[in-house]
Amino acid sequence: MDLLNAIVAFLNYVFVPGVAYGSQLALGALGVTLVYGILRFSNFAHGDTMALGAMATVLVTWLFQSWGISLGPLPTALLALPFGIGFAILLLLFTDRTVYKFYREKKAKPVILVIVSLGITFIYNGVTRFIIGADDQNFFDGQRFIISAREFKKATGLSEGLSFKTTQGITIITAIIVVALLFWFLNRTRAGKSMRAYSDNEDLALLSGINPERVVMITWMIVATLATIAGVLYGLDKSFKPFTYFQLLLPIFAAAIVGGLGNPIGAIAGGFVIAFSEVTITYAWKKILVYLMPDSLEPSGLVQLMSTDYKFAVSFVILLIVLLIKPTGLFKGQST
Repeated sequence: MDLLNAIVAFLNYVFVPGVAYGSQLALGALGVTLVYGILRFSNFAHGDTMALGAMATVLVTWLFQSWGISLGPLPTALLALPFGIGFAILLLLFTDRTVYKFYREKKAKPVILVIVSLGITFIYNGVTRFIIGADDQNFFDGQRFIISAREFKKATGLSEGLSFKTTQGITIITAIIVVALLFWFLNRTRAGKSMRAYSDNEDLALLSGINPERVVMITWMIVATLATIAGVLYGLDKSFKPFTYFQLLLPIFAAAIVGGLGNPIGAIAGGFVIAFSEVTITYAWKKILVYLMPDSLEPSGLVQLMSTDYKFAVSFVILLIVLLIKPTGLFKGQST
């Protein structure tokens, strides 16, 4: 019985949150790795693109809620999500036309584009705060749990309860669908194959008749979609706060680099590596060890390697280690 309680506690506090958070980071890292692989620069504005896409979704969600429109047990934000994606697409296409295109035509070095994207980050962040404010915003509605801890305890008779939030279920299912669609698009469609060819060899792709501006446009559209979905899923699961998305830039970039910057499969793997590293290192393992160890050896402290306040430091340390030991990442992306 103690072993079962330990397993349930592990699933409840480590595994399920890790999978949900990893899915969110994977979607964010996919956007970063697509920009790096196709447009050849690290987009520091990606975190605040997530914030702006999520902000548009939040505003439309509030509008729908005021009209009495809902999805019953599911969050109304799912209905508003296409509007947020549309807003993010228009925003990124406008930014590319007015800013990035100028530097692309001048064949500016990637470091220049990185600095430009950093400036855009501050603009995006300021716009988000000006429109929706800097505080936490609640836009979740619908049924909170698929499985609640109380129901689980009652059904199993165990001391530990397993809770599975609706937002966690939506996050995992959505991530699977989005990743499957993305890989189908990149591998099966003409536009996707053009993007891959442009990424592999830009000069050869141009000689083959591929329109570079069309590739750039499609890339930004996909990146906007991934960023908005990741931002909304994170906001539903945790909370929507503009500055949080700026902080998320570190674990997202860490995920992309750990997996192999420019490699989509690596971005997904890196997202889960970073997520589970953060969750396992900042979790207080006393609750689980109490069930597994004899009474005489029960820990008196929390058995927590690092406080949750420093969870982003985990991403930073992993990022440093990977850059020092294997800059191409786990799946041999482009060297950083």
